Amino acid sequence: MRELARAQRCEFADLLDELTAEQWLAPSLCEGWRVCDVVAHTIAYLAQTRVGLAVEMLRAGGSVDRLNERALKGLRRDDPKALAELMRAGAQPAGAGALYGCRVALIECLIHQQDVRRPLGLTRDIPAQSLMVALRFAWWSPVIGGARRMRGLRAVASDLDWSAGRGAQVTGPGEALLLAMTGRASAVVDDLAGPGVQRLLEPHR
Repeated sequence: MRELARAQRCEFADLLDELTAEQWLAPSLCEGWRVCDVVAHTIAYLAQTRVGLAVEMLRAGGSVDRLNERALKGLRRDDPKALAELMRAGAQPAGAGALYGCRVALIECLIHQQDVRRPLGLTRDIPAQSLMVALRFAWWSPVIGGARRMRGLRAVASDLDWSAGRGAQVTGPGEALLLAMTGRASAVVDDLAGPGVQRLLEPHR
């Protein structure tokens, strides 16, 4: 698991090395965040200890959004190369990133890479093992809330031996299902099929 997480971070760093100035400032899949903001957000937690994360969460009043805003303050976002070096230097999961057997580090970099890549049209083949781990973790993690967002639906991967949930079926590539389960359904709707797709797009999810 640690090696899978490390590989994701190294690949993310390699991606940053290739981005142009225009791409660096382009919108990401995260509403209101540019590519540089997503990268800075990912970098901000590389050195975060478990105790430090708990303290910051308390200071943020339990709000993940406020926690993220606080973490971004003071981080420079005008130097892609410097952030790529930080990403690469912190490739080995530690602290909060090593929680749940390094699954936190793995899924964070996997999803945020897609937040950057999809709007820029920079596709990639995600290793099946990493994608399978991320799907399983996203489903049961109370922080990510995959099962909550998919309540009343059955998710079925078309490229992996993975499915979960009960109800109207939503079928698609594992990567698209993962993004849908993490609040990005509108960005992947064209990759999904089945009677549950419209329900997945309902605002309360």
